[in-house]
Amino acid sequence: MFKNLKKKLKGFRKQAEEEFEEIIVAEVAEGDFKDAEIIDASLVEIVEVDPADSKEKSEGKKSRKDKKKDRKREKRPEEARLGKKLRSKVLDNILPELELILMESDVALPVVDEVIEELRGELEGLKIKRKEDVGDFIEGALKRAIRNVLITNPIDFLEFIRGHEKPVKLMFVGVNGTGKTTSIAKLVHYLRNNGLTSVIAAADTFRAGAIEQLEVHAGKLGVRLIKHQSGGDPAAVAYDAVEHAIARKRDVVLIDTAGRMQTNKNLMNEMIKIKRVAKPDMIIFVGDSLAGNDAVEQASRFNDAVNIDGAILSKIDSDARGGAALSIAHAVGKPILFVGVGQEYEDLEPFSADWMVNRLFGDD
Repeated sequence: MFKNLKKKLKGFRKQAEEEFEEIIVAEVAEGDFKDAEIIDASLVEIVEVDPADSKEKSEGKKSRKDKKKDRKREKRPEEARLGKKLRSKVLDNILPELELILMESDVALPVVDEVIEELRGELEGLKIKRKEDVGDFIEGALKRAIRNVLITNPIDFLEFIRGHEKPVKLMFVGVNGTGKTTSIAKLVHYLRNNGLTSVIAAADTFRAGAIEQLEVHAGKLGVRLIKHQSGGDPAAVAYDAVEHAIARKRDVVLIDTAGRMQTNKNLMNEMIKIKRVAKPDMIIFVGDSLAGNDAVEQASRFNDAVNIDGAILSKIDSDARGGAALSIAHAVGKPILFVGVGQEYEDLEPFSADWMVNRLFGDD
Protein backbone atom coordinates (compact mmCIF):
# COMPACT_ATOMS: atom_id res chain seq x y z
CA MET A 1 0.00 0.00 0.00
CA PHE A 2 1.01 3.64 -0.57
CA LYS A 3 3.63 2.39 -3.06
CA ASN A 4 3.83 5.61 -5.08
CA LEU A 5 4.04 7.92 -2.09
CA LYS A 6 6.63 5.73 -0.37
CA LYS A 7 8.83 5.83 -3.46
CA LYS A 8 8.53 9.60 -3.80
CA LEU A 9 9.28 10.24 -0.13
CA LYS A 10 12.40 8.11 -0.46
CA GLY A 11 13.48 10.26 -3.41
CA PHE A 12 12.83 13.42 -1.39
CA ARG A 13 15.06 12.14 1.41
CA LYS A 14 17.90 11.59 -1.03
CA GLN A 15 17.49 15.02 -2.64
CA ALA A 16 17.38 16.80 0.73
CA GLU A 17 20.45 14.93 1.94
CA GLU A 18 22.44 16.11 -1.05
CA GLU A 19 21.53 19.73 -0.32
CA PHE A 20 23.17 19.78 3.12
CA GLU A 21 26.37 21.83 3.23
CA GLU A 22 29.45 20.93 5.21
CA ILE A 23 30.41 23.63 7.71
CA ILE A 24 32.85 24.29 10.49
CA VAL A 25 31.51 25.13 13.91
CA ALA A 26 34.22 27.13 15.69
CA GLU A 27 33.87 28.22 19.28
CA VAL A 28 36.21 31.21 19.70
CA ALA A 29 36.68 34.15 21.98
CA GLU A 30 35.54 37.46 20.47
CA GLY A 31 38.08 38.85 18.01
CA ASP A 32 40.23 35.70 17.90
CA PHE A 33 38.82 34.31 14.64
CA LYS A 34 40.56 34.89 11.30
CA ASP A 35 38.66 33.78 8.19
CA ALA A 36 41.69 32.91 6.07
CA GLU A 37 43.19 30.58 8.63
CA ILE A 38 40.46 27.95 8.54
CA ILE A 39 38.50 27.38 5.33
CA ASP A 40 35.93 29.10 3.09
CA ALA A 41 34.42 31.70 5.44
CA SER A 42 30.95 31.26 3.93
CA LEU A 43 30.83 27.77 5.44
CA VAL A 44 31.87 28.84 8.93
CA GLU A 45 29.48 29.04 11.86
CA ILE A 46 31.04 31.24 14.56
CA VAL A 47 29.81 30.91 18.12
CA GLU A 48 31.32 33.78 20.09
CA VAL A 49 31.94 33.26 23.80
CA ASP A 50 32.69 35.70 26.57
CA PRO A 51 36.43 35.63 27.45
CA ALA A 52 35.42 35.75 31.13
CA ASP A 53 33.58 32.44 30.66
CA SER A 54 36.71 30.97 29.12
CA LYS A 55 38.74 32.19 32.10
CA GLU A 56 36.30 30.62 34.55
CA LYS A 57 36.53 27.32 32.73
CA SER A 58 40.32 27.52 32.76
CA GLU A 59 40.27 27.99 36.55
CA GLY A 60 38.97 24.50 37.07
CA LYS A 61 35.22 25.01 37.09
CA LYS A 62 34.64 22.44 34.35
CA SER A 63 33.20 19.10 35.22
CA ARG A 64 35.23 15.92 34.78
CA LYS A 65 33.03 15.09 31.78
CA ASP A 66 33.73 18.51 30.14
CA LYS A 67 37.47 18.12 30.69
CA LYS A 68 37.38 14.70 29.04
CA LYS A 69 35.58 16.19 26.02
CA ASP A 70 38.18 18.95 25.77
CA ARG A 71 41.02 16.41 25.71
CA LYS A 72 39.29 14.62 22.85
CA ARG A 73 38.90 17.89 20.93
CA GLU A 74 42.60 18.69 21.35
CA LYS A 75 43.50 15.34 19.85
CA ARG A 76 41.03 15.66 16.92
CA PRO A 77 40.38 19.41 16.44
CA GLU A 78 39.36 19.26 12.78
CA GLU A 79 36.94 16.36 13.19
CA ALA A 80 35.38 17.92 16.27
CA ARG A 81 34.59 21.12 14.40
CA LEU A 82 33.15 19.68 11.21
CA GLY A 83 29.40 19.31 10.80
CA LYS A 84 26.48 19.96 8.45
CA LYS A 85 23.90 22.70 8.34
CA LEU A 86 20.69 23.11 6.36
CA ARG A 87 20.30 26.73 5.31
CA SER A 88 17.04 28.55 4.49
CA LYS A 89 17.88 28.73 0.79
CA VAL A 90 18.24 24.94 0.72
CA LEU A 91 14.77 24.52 2.22
CA ASP A 92 13.44 26.88 -0.43
CA ASN A 93 14.84 24.47 -3.02
CA ILE A 94 13.56 21.18 -1.60
CA LEU A 95 10.24 21.96 0.12
CA PRO A 96 8.37 22.86 -3.10
CA GLU A 97 9.31 19.39 -4.34
CA LEU A 98 7.80 17.81 -1.22
CA GLU A 99 4.69 19.95 -1.65
CA LEU A 100 4.29 18.62 -5.20
CA ILE A 101 4.80 15.02 -4.04
CA LEU A 102 2.05 15.31 -1.42
CA MET A 103 -0.42 17.02 -3.75
CA GLU A 104 0.15 14.38 -6.46
CA SER A 105 -0.67 11.79 -3.80
CA ASP A 106 -4.14 13.33 -3.21
CA VAL A 107 -3.16 14.97 0.06
CA ALA A 108 -5.48 17.92 0.72
CA LEU A 109 -3.88 21.36 0.44
CA PRO A 110 -4.39 22.37 4.11
CA VAL A 111 -2.62 19.17 5.14
CA VAL A 112 0.22 19.85 2.69
CA ASP A 113 0.63 23.34 4.11
CA GLU A 114 0.76 22.05 7.69
CA VAL A 115 3.34 19.36 6.91
CA ILE A 116 5.54 21.85 5.04
CA GLU A 117 5.30 24.46 7.80
CA GLU A 118 6.14 21.97 10.52
CA LEU A 119 9.04 20.50 8.57
CA ARG A 120 10.50 23.95 7.85
CA GLY A 121 10.28 24.86 11.52
CA GLU A 122 12.20 21.75 12.53
CA LEU A 123 14.88 21.83 9.81
CA GLU A 124 15.60 25.52 9.30
CA GLY A 125 19.09 26.35 10.58
CA LEU A 126 19.58 22.74 11.65
CA LYS A 127 23.15 21.71 12.50
CA ILE A 128 24.07 18.02 12.50
CA LYS A 129 27.27 16.42 13.73
CA ARG A 130 29.43 15.02 10.99
CA LYS A 131 28.98 11.39 12.04
CA GLU A 132 25.18 11.57 12.12
CA ASP A 133 23.21 10.24 9.16
CA VAL A 134 21.67 13.30 7.53
CA GLY A 135 19.15 11.19 5.63
CA ASP A 136 17.89 9.58 8.84
CA PHE A 137 17.52 13.00 10.45
CA ILE A 138 15.51 14.37 7.53
CA GLU A 139 13.30 11.28 7.42
CA GLY A 140 12.73 11.47 11.16
CA ALA A 141 11.63 15.10 10.91
CA LEU A 142 9.25 14.25 8.05
CA LYS A 143 7.80 11.33 10.02
CA ARG A 144 7.13 13.58 12.98
CA ALA A 145 5.46 16.20 10.78
CA ILE A 146 3.14 13.62 9.18
CA ARG A 147 2.41 11.93 12.50
CA ASN A 148 1.38 15.23 14.08
CA VAL A 149 -1.09 15.83 11.24
CA LEU A 150 -2.62 12.39 11.79
CA ILE A 151 -3.07 12.75 15.55
CA THR A 152 -6.58 14.22 15.66
CA ASN A 153 -8.59 13.68 18.84
CA PRO A 154 -7.73 9.95 19.01
CA ILE A 155 -10.35 7.56 20.41
CA ASP A 156 -9.70 4.18 21.99
CA PHE A 157 -12.64 2.44 20.30
CA LEU A 158 -12.81 -0.64 22.52
CA GLU A 159 -12.44 1.42 25.67
CA PHE A 160 -15.28 3.64 24.46
CA ILE A 161 -17.54 0.63 23.83
CA ARG A 162 -16.74 -1.15 27.07
CA GLY A 163 -17.09 1.94 29.21
CA HIS A 164 -20.36 3.16 27.69
CA GLU A 165 -23.92 2.39 28.77
CA LYS A 166 -25.29 -0.55 26.76
CA PRO A 167 -26.37 -0.91 24.09
CA VAL A 168 -23.86 1.32 22.34
CA LYS A 169 -25.44 2.66 19.15
CA LEU A 170 -23.16 3.08 16.13
CA MET A 171 -24.54 4.80 13.03
CA PHE A 172 -22.67 4.36 9.73
CA VAL A 173 -22.79 6.95 6.93
CA GLY A 174 -21.15 7.23 3.52
CA VAL A 175 -21.93 6.99 -0.17
CA ASN A 176 -22.72 3.78 -2.04
CA GLY A 177 -19.78 1.71 -3.17
CA THR A 178 -17.37 2.73 -0.41
CA GLY A 179 -17.52 -0.61 1.42
CA LYS A 180 -19.87 0.55 4.18
CA THR A 181 -21.87 -2.67 4.46
CA THR A 182 -18.75 -4.84 4.40
CA SER A 183 -17.07 -2.61 6.99
CA ILE A 184 -20.07 -3.11 9.31
CA ALA A 185 -19.71 -6.89 8.97
CA LYS A 186 -15.97 -6.67 9.68
CA LEU A 187 -16.65 -4.57 12.76
CA VAL A 188 -19.21 -7.12 14.03
CA HIS A 189 -16.48 -9.77 13.67
CA TYR A 190 -13.96 -7.51 15.48
CA LEU A 191 -16.40 -6.86 18.34
CA ARG A 192 -17.17 -10.56 18.71
CA ASN A 193 -13.46 -11.38 18.90
CA ASN A 194 -13.27 -8.90 21.77
CA GLY A 195 -16.16 -10.47 23.67
CA LEU A 196 -18.91 -8.04 22.62
CA THR A 197 -22.32 -8.95 21.18
CA SER A 198 -24.03 -7.12 18.33
CA VAL A 199 -27.24 -6.58 16.38
CA ILE A 200 -27.40 -5.02 12.91
CA ALA A 201 -30.05 -2.58 11.69
CA ALA A 202 -30.67 -2.61 7.92
CA ALA A 203 -31.74 1.04 7.74
CA ASP A 204 -30.83 1.43 4.05
CA THR A 205 -34.40 0.61 3.02
CA PHE A 206 -34.07 2.16 -0.43
CA ARG A 207 -31.82 -0.59 -1.76
CA ALA A 208 -33.06 -4.15 -1.55
CA GLY A 209 -29.56 -5.27 -2.42
CA ALA A 210 -28.15 -3.62 0.71
CA ILE A 211 -30.60 -5.53 2.91
CA GLU A 212 -29.80 -8.81 1.17
CA GLN A 213 -26.07 -8.22 1.52
CA LEU A 214 -26.44 -7.61 5.25
CA GLU A 215 -28.58 -10.76 5.58
CA VAL A 216 -25.76 -12.83 4.11
CA HIS A 217 -23.20 -11.29 6.47
CA ALA A 218 -25.47 -11.64 9.52
CA GLY A 219 -26.02 -15.33 8.71
CA LYS A 220 -22.30 -16.01 8.42
CA LEU A 221 -21.49 -14.09 11.59
CA GLY A 222 -24.39 -15.49 13.61
CA VAL A 223 -25.91 -12.14 14.61
CA ARG A 224 -29.47 -10.85 14.43
CA LEU A 225 -30.45 -8.53 11.57
CA ILE A 226 -33.38 -6.17 12.12
CA LYS A 227 -35.04 -5.19 8.83
CA HIS A 228 -38.30 -3.86 7.38
CA GLN A 229 -39.62 -4.22 3.88
CA SER A 230 -37.90 -2.29 1.11
CA GLY A 231 -39.01 1.34 1.02
CA GLY A 232 -39.88 1.46 4.72
CA ASP A 233 -38.94 4.15 7.21
CA PRO A 234 -35.19 3.88 7.97
CA ALA A 235 -35.56 5.59 11.35
CA ALA A 236 -38.16 2.98 12.38
CA VAL A 237 -35.70 0.18 11.57
CA ALA A 238 -33.04 1.84 13.71
CA TYR A 239 -35.50 2.28 16.57
CA ASP A 240 -36.58 -1.37 16.45
CA ALA A 241 -32.97 -2.54 16.44
CA VAL A 242 -32.23 -0.52 19.57
CA GLU A 243 -35.31 -1.92 21.31
CA HIS A 244 -34.25 -5.45 20.34
CA ALA A 245 -30.76 -4.88 21.74
CA ILE A 246 -32.19 -3.60 25.02
CA ALA A 247 -34.53 -6.60 25.34
CA ARG A 248 -31.84 -9.18 24.46
CA LYS A 249 -29.04 -7.36 26.33
CA ARG A 250 -26.84 -6.93 23.28
CA ASP A 251 -23.77 -4.73 23.65
CA VAL A 252 -23.73 -2.88 20.33
CA VAL A 253 -26.22 -1.82 17.63
CA LEU A 254 -24.72 -1.18 14.19
CA ILE A 255 -27.02 0.93 12.00
CA ASP A 256 -26.48 0.84 8.24
CA THR A 257 -27.87 3.84 6.32
CA ALA A 258 -28.56 4.78 2.71
CA GLY A 259 -25.60 5.93 0.69
CA ARG A 260 -26.79 8.13 -2.12
CA MET A 261 -24.50 10.99 -3.10
CA GLN A 262 -23.66 13.34 -0.24
CA THR A 263 -25.05 16.27 -2.24
CA ASN A 264 -28.56 14.75 -2.07
CA LYS A 265 -30.60 16.94 0.28
CA ASN A 266 -33.19 14.20 0.97
CA LEU A 267 -30.45 11.80 2.02
CA MET A 268 -29.01 14.30 4.48
CA ASN A 269 -32.46 14.95 5.93
CA GLU A 270 -32.88 11.20 6.32
CA MET A 271 -29.56 10.96 8.18
CA ILE A 272 -30.69 13.74 10.51
CA LYS A 273 -33.97 11.90 11.23
CA ILE A 274 -32.23 8.60 12.00
CA LYS A 275 -29.87 10.45 14.31
CA ARG A 276 -32.79 12.10 16.11
CA VAL A 277 -34.70 8.83 16.58
CA ALA A 278 -31.86 6.39 17.32
CA LYS A 279 -29.68 8.84 19.28
CA PRO A 280 -26.43 7.16 18.21
CA ASP A 281 -23.49 7.26 20.59
CA MET A 282 -21.05 7.39 17.69
CA ILE A 283 -21.50 8.29 14.01
CA ILE A 284 -18.90 6.69 11.77
CA PHE A 285 -18.14 7.78 8.22
CA VAL A 286 -16.96 5.03 5.85
CA GLY A 287 -14.79 6.29 3.00
CA ASP A 288 -13.07 4.63 0.08
CA SER A 289 -9.30 5.23 0.23
CA LEU A 290 -9.10 5.00 -3.55
CA ALA A 291 -11.44 7.99 -3.89
CA GLY A 292 -8.69 10.35 -2.69
CA ASN A 293 -9.87 13.94 -2.32
CA ASP A 294 -13.45 12.89 -3.16
CA ALA A 295 -13.47 10.88 0.09
CA VAL A 296 -12.29 13.98 1.96
CA GLU A 297 -15.11 16.02 0.43
CA GLN A 298 -17.67 13.32 1.31
CA ALA A 299 -16.46 13.21 4.90
CA SER A 300 -16.78 16.98 5.18
CA ARG A 301 -20.36 16.96 3.82
CA PHE A 302 -21.54 14.23 6.19
CA ASN A 303 -19.77 15.92 9.07
CA ASP A 304 -21.60 19.16 8.32
CA ALA A 305 -24.93 17.30 8.27
CA VAL A 306 -24.70 14.94 11.25
CA ASN A 307 -21.36 15.64 12.96
CA ILE A 308 -19.41 12.42 12.51
CA ASP A 309 -17.26 11.12 15.37
CA GLY A 310 -14.74 9.08 13.43
CA ALA A 311 -14.01 7.32 10.15
CA ILE A 312 -13.26 3.93 8.68
CA LEU A 313 -11.17 3.87 5.51
CA SER A 314 -11.89 0.88 3.28
CA LYS A 315 -9.68 -0.61 0.55
CA ILE A 316 -6.54 0.93 2.01
CA ASP A 317 -4.61 -2.18 0.96
CA SER A 318 -5.11 -1.13 -2.68
CA ASP A 319 -4.25 2.55 -2.14
CA ALA A 320 -0.94 3.50 -3.73
CA ARG A 321 -1.29 7.22 -3.04
CA GLY A 322 -2.23 7.49 0.63
CA GLY A 323 -3.72 10.98 0.39
CA ALA A 324 -7.13 10.16 1.86
CA ALA A 325 -5.62 8.63 4.97
CA LEU A 326 -3.50 11.73 5.52
CA SER A 327 -6.34 14.16 4.83
CA ILE A 328 -9.66 12.94 6.25
CA ALA A 329 -8.83 13.24 9.95
CA HIS A 330 -7.41 16.73 9.39
CA ALA A 331 -10.33 17.86 7.21
CA VAL A 332 -13.07 17.02 9.72
CA GLY A 333 -11.10 17.15 12.94
CA LYS A 334 -12.13 13.58 13.79
CA PRO A 335 -9.96 10.46 14.03
CA ILE A 336 -9.69 7.51 11.68
CA LEU A 337 -10.78 4.52 13.77
CA PHE A 338 -10.12 1.55 11.47
CA VAL A 339 -8.76 0.69 8.05
CA GLY A 340 -9.88 -2.10 5.75
CA VAL A 341 -6.84 -4.05 4.55
CA GLY A 342 -8.49 -6.91 2.63
CA GLN A 343 -11.70 -8.74 1.81
CA GLU A 344 -11.99 -11.11 4.77
CA TYR A 345 -13.80 -10.36 8.03
CA GLU A 346 -10.54 -10.22 9.96
CA ASP A 347 -9.11 -7.64 7.55
CA LEU A 348 -9.99 -4.64 9.69
CA GLU A 349 -7.19 -3.01 11.66
CA PRO A 350 -7.32 -0.27 14.30
CA PHE A 351 -5.75 2.86 12.86
CA SER A 352 -3.03 4.92 14.53
CA ALA A 353 -0.65 7.62 13.40
CA ASP A 354 2.30 5.26 13.99
CA TRP A 355 0.62 2.56 11.87
CA MET A 356 0.34 4.99 8.96
CA VAL A 357 3.84 6.44 9.30
CA ASN A 358 5.43 2.99 9.52
CA ARG A 359 3.77 1.93 6.28
CA LEU A 360 4.55 5.18 4.48
CA PHE A 361 8.25 4.76 5.23
CA GLY A 362 8.38 1.03 4.75
CA ASP A 363 8.93 0.05 8.39
CA ASP A 364 6.39 -2.80 8.28
